[in-house]
Amino acid sequence: MNSKKDKVLIANRGEIAVRIMEACKDLGLDFVSVYTEEDKDSGHITAARNLGGENAAYKIRSYNDAGDILSVADETRCTAVHPGYGFFSENFRFARRVTERDRPMTFIGPSWWVIRDLGDKINTKRLARKLGVPTIPGSDRAIYDELEAEEIAANLFDFQQKQGVKRPVVLVKASAGGGGMGIDEVYSIDEFRQVYRRIRNYSLRTFNDEGVLIEQRIFNFNHLEVQIVSERSGLNHVHFGTRNCSVQSPGRQKRIEVAPGFFPEGFAYSFDAKKVLEDIVEHSLSMAREIKYDNVGTWEWIVTPMGEPFLMEVNTRIQVENGVSAAISRIKGNDDVNLIREQIRLALGEEIGYTQDDVTFEGVGIEYRIIAEDTDNKFSPWAGEIEELSWKDHSWLKMHTHIPKELPYQIPTEFDPNLALAIIWGKDLKQAKERGYEFLNEFVLKGKDRKEVKLKSNLKFLAEKTNNILEF
Repeated sequence: MNSKKDKVLIANRGEIAVRIMEACKDLGLDFVSVYTEEDKDSGHITAARNLGGENAAYKIRSYNDAGDILSVADETRCTAVHPGYGFFSENFRFARRVTERDRPMTFIGPSWWVIRDLGDKINTKRLARKLGVPTIPGSDRAIYDELEAEEIAANLFDFQQKQGVKRPVVLVKASAGGGGMGIDEVYSIDEFRQVYRRIRNYSLRTFNDEGVLIEQRIFNFNHLEVQIVSERSGLNHVHFGTRNCSVQSPGRQKRIEVAPGFFPEGFAYSFDAKKVLEDIVEHSLSMAREIKYDNVGTWEWIVTPMGEPFLMEVNTRIQVENGVSAAISRIKGNDDVNLIREQIRLALGEEIGYTQDDVTFEGVGIEYRIIAEDTDNKFSPWAGEIEELSWKDHSWLKMHTHIPKELPYQIPTEFDPNLALAIIWGKDLKQAKERGYEFLNEFVLKGKDRKEVKLKSNLKFLAEKTNNILEF
């Protein structure tokens, strides 16, 4: 690392804050963690004080208050900021502010211009197509002309019919939108013009931009990811394999992640699954090389039942599921792989120190996201008090949680009710699933809300979905 000793401001909460603290400790770095009033009883504060000393936890008003966060960084003379995931992790303006202020610090993530360029879905699609990377069929720029839009839609309907899609669907999206806003489905070319005009007008009213994107709607697919790790120079890139994140809630929130992304050794897929994995890895690396990507990042893909991969987007941050990729990875034979640790040291200027040939993969990893939610009621968040949360230790299990050991603990309603992450390793898919069931059966989670209603969680859902992971 740099000749000076760095000190990291952790601008996040919960289990990711704890994992960043542990990685800093491994690297011999001092850190400061922040917390809000709602989080005053969170285990990440206890962890901060245990690992970093009494002065390692500072209270702020909000995790979304950049000024508050940076004033703590200045007061504690931090030299780097780690945003974790969510909050400011993909905010290029925050990253730029961190690095270009009067007292500049290192942003632990990609350079701000990389975040900006890849955060623009149209720009990402153009870059991908320039490199021959397959993207979801449709426009790669905002369309303002109705006749052009109609021609693109007609071609997409025709394309789907030739593929044998029984009920083709085209998506019409406000190009300036986000978070699911300004999107509608069209089922025939006859109704396209009406929907196009409605979305265009909505976009103009809401975003002051009447540009519209037209894309094919793909229904039955697997959601795969490629984990990339890059040096600050932007010249050296290594991948840490693939993940399958297809088990999700109805709101498209991931619940189970599996590494690798397919298991050709155990299933007869209707396509060459090994080649698909190799292709999406190489496509992702080609983009990383082209843009000189310079930290950790995830290339997100969808794969159709015919084995066709399409790039969805690039996430320019560490992801929740980084640990399941680490679980199956070995660096020069060493199984102590920690991608958050890699992220920090590379952001602070260290060289990678190994090549792709030094990275090998062994076994299958499963990550369960344990959440207080009512899976029978549209996965609605459950709010109440946790009275017991415990598990049995196993050599094949890693647990990450911010729930304090001193129970009971009231789940803050201001945040998603994520309780813990469990990462299971097995020598193959069969063993990983067996160990997954064993863990879920042993896991103890009890609590009640103010009306004495028992805690609701997704444990049963996780067990049901384990049966068919990595199948198509």
